[in-house]
Amino acid sequence: MRIGIDARLTQYRKAGISRYTLQLLQGLVRCNQDDDFYVFQGRRHQEDLVAAPRFQRRTLWTPAHHRLEQVTLPIEVSLSKVDIFHSPDFIPPFRGSFRSVITIHDLVFMLYPHFLTKEAARYYGQIDQAVRRADAIIAVSEATKRDVERLLGVPEKRIKVIYEAASPFFRPMDRIDAKSQLRGRFRLQKDFVLFVSTIEPRKNIPTLLKAFRHFVDSYGLDVQLVLAGAKGWLYEQVFEVVDNLQLEDHVRFLGRVSAQDLLLLYNGASALVAPSIYEGFGLTPLEAMACGTPVVVSNVSSLPEVVSDAGLLVDPNEPEDISVALRRVLTDSELRESLIAKGFKRTSHFSWDKAAQETLGLYHSLS
Repeated sequence: MRIGIDARLTQYRKAGISRYTLQLLQGLVRCNQDDDFYVFQGRRHQEDLVAAPRFQRRTLWTPAHHRLEQVTLPIEVSLSKVDIFHSPDFIPPFRGSFRSVITIHDLVFMLYPHFLTKEAARYYGQIDQAVRRADAIIAVSEATKRDVERLLGVPEKRIKVIYEAASPFFRPMDRIDAKSQLRGRFRLQKDFVLFVSTIEPRKNIPTLLKAFRHFVDSYGLDVQLVLAGAKGWLYEQVFEVVDNLQLEDHVRFLGRVSAQDLLLLYNGASALVAPSIYEGFGLTPLEAMACGTPVVVSNVSSLPEVVSDAGLLVDPNEPEDISVALRRVLTDSELRESLIAKGFKRTSHFSWDKAAQETLGLYHSLS
C-alpha cells in the first residue's frame, strides 16, 4: 500500500498532536515491512522527519490550518497517488480518491467552545465534514470514543481506540543529579510540584493557582509550583490570577522547554499535577509516571482511564481537593512509594510499537 501521513503541524508545534505524529511515525518505521509511506511536510520545514527504507518525504505548499486548505491540499495529496491518507490533526482533505483515516484526540472545542480562538473555531468547526469524509476514525481513548459517538453521531464500528504512550525517552534517572542540573538550568533551588502543558483555558490553571495558594497557606511546606509550557491562547487570565493571589514568590513559569529539560523536570519534581477540565488522553501524567514521579490528576474525561489507580484523582473544580492531594503525596512516604510502583506498572500497558501495529492494521483493513 501507499500510505500518506500529514505531518505538517510538526513544523509549528512540538507538543500535543505533533508529538503524537512523530511517535507514530517512529513506531511505523519499526513495525512496517511491506508498505510505502509518504511523510507530508510543509515546504518551509527543512528537516526530514523520517530517514528509513520505504519512507519518503513529500513536500506540500499548503500550510497547516490555512483558510484555503480544502482547495489546494486535495490536489497536492492526489498527485502522490496514495491509497490512504492519515490526518492526525482531525481534519482530512474532503476531496480525493484515496481512503481517509483521521485521529480525533478530543472534542474540547465542542464541549467548551468558549475556550477557542476564532481561528481554532473555524478549523475545528469542520469536524462534522471530517467524520463524514473519513473511512476510519482513531480515538485515543475510550472517553474520546464515547464523545465522538455521542456528539457527532458516528457509529461505534467506524471508531477504533488506539492508545498513545509515553516515549521511551522518558525514564527514571538519578534524582539528585536531575535536581542539580535543574539548579543550573533554571535556578530551581526548592522542591517543586510540576505542571506541564501549553497555557490555555482547558488546562484549568487558575484553579490550580487557587489550590496552590491554599496549599501554601495551610501546610507550611517550602515547595514551588513550576509550570512548563508555551503560552497558548487566552492565557492572560493566568498571570492576572498569579498577581491577585500574590503568588509571585511561589510560582515559576519556564515557557516551552526542550525534551531533555522536560526529562530533568519530570525526574526532579516531587509530583506532577494535571487538573485539566478535559483531556482526550493525558500524555503528561503517563510520561511523569514513566520517570517514577507520582501524579495528581482530574477525575474527569480520559484521565482516570489512563492513570487508573496509579495516581490521586481530584475534582478539578475544587481547589481544596487539589491542595489536599498535593499535601498527601508530598508528606506520606508510604503512599508516595505505592504510587510510584503502580505508576511504573501502569505505563507498561502503553506502547508506541503497539499503537503503530494497531494503526497499520487499521490501514490494511481499508484496502
